[in-house]
Amino acid sequence: MGSLMKCALVTGCAGFIGSHLTRSLLDDGVEVFGVDCFNDNYARADKLRNLRPLGDWDGFEFVPLDLARGELDEIVADCDAIFHLAAEPGVRPSWGRRFDSYLRNNVLATQHLLEAAAAHPVARFVFASSSSIYGQAERFPTSEGAVPRPWSPYGLTKLSAEHLCQLYHINLGLPVVALRYFSVYGPRQRPDMAFNIFCRAALAGEPIEVFGDGHQTRDFTYVGDVVAATRAAGATPGIDGEVYNVGGGSQVSLNETIALIEDITGTELEVVHQAKERGDVRDTGADTTKARSELGFEASTGLEQGLAAEFEWLASRSARVPA
Repeated sequence: MGSLMKCALVTGCAGFIGSHLTRSLLDDGVEVFGVDCFNDNYARADKLRNLRPLGDWDGFEFVPLDLARGELDEIVADCDAIFHLAAEPGVRPSWGRRFDSYLRNNVLATQHLLEAAAAHPVARFVFASSSSIYGQAERFPTSEGAVPRPWSPYGLTKLSAEHLCQLYHINLGLPVVALRYFSVYGPRQRPDMAFNIFCRAALAGEPIEVFGDGHQTRDFTYVGDVVAATRAAGATPGIDGEVYNVGGGSQVSLNETIALIEDITGTELEVVHQAKERGDVRDTGADTTKARSELGFEASTGLEQGLAAEFEWLASRSARVPA
């Protein structure tokens, strides 16, 4: 993949998935312009920690930039491919007063970047969408042909950005590919996400909160598999305008994942159940037939292996923090 792509733009390069993708591209000799505006959805220090090792590569240039209003022409003009991962994430915080941040960072920023990409043609524009666009799907596993019915403002803004990408493809010929990520986890996962919270609770001997009865299921996808699918979407010819599910390959209940974390950590977690939160769907499950057929993508990391990797990462961070 790297031999065909000389330079890539990665937005959200200091984030969870973006930092992994940037590292993968750099490892293969691809020059990377990394963009991040350090929005306040979680601690700036965590994002700087993700970003710091990337400076070891001569081929990496970091541009602190707000995509919704920054000047993009110069960095887009020099790139073969754009991987647009920057976003305002999270279902639960997307209600109420923060909705303007979701509109700005998920819709307006995407439109601004699409305009720049259309003015300076690139070989591929890969947009990181979300399984949240489906809402509570009627059928599992859910294929890309399912009618999107978002259950949260977050899902609505990701679907809106997807539609924008399609508009620029249809009207201007922009070579866009959208990837619908399903419940990504692994080292560097955001601190507001369940596995990060549960693993930290196991380390600290603290209780965890579960919203609902814990029988809700998710298609958990390891970050390394997500990077592989994203790289494939950036390099595979003949897929302009397509949309692909990127999932881990199985539906697992939250209760089952808690039991796995207990086995991995050797700690029994005290679970405090809270009422189900608005926007949280009961189940998700990806039909990845299309990605397997057209991208050659198949998840290779099992949940137990991936959870162990995330726990080891958090444990090593905890060990480095002074008492």
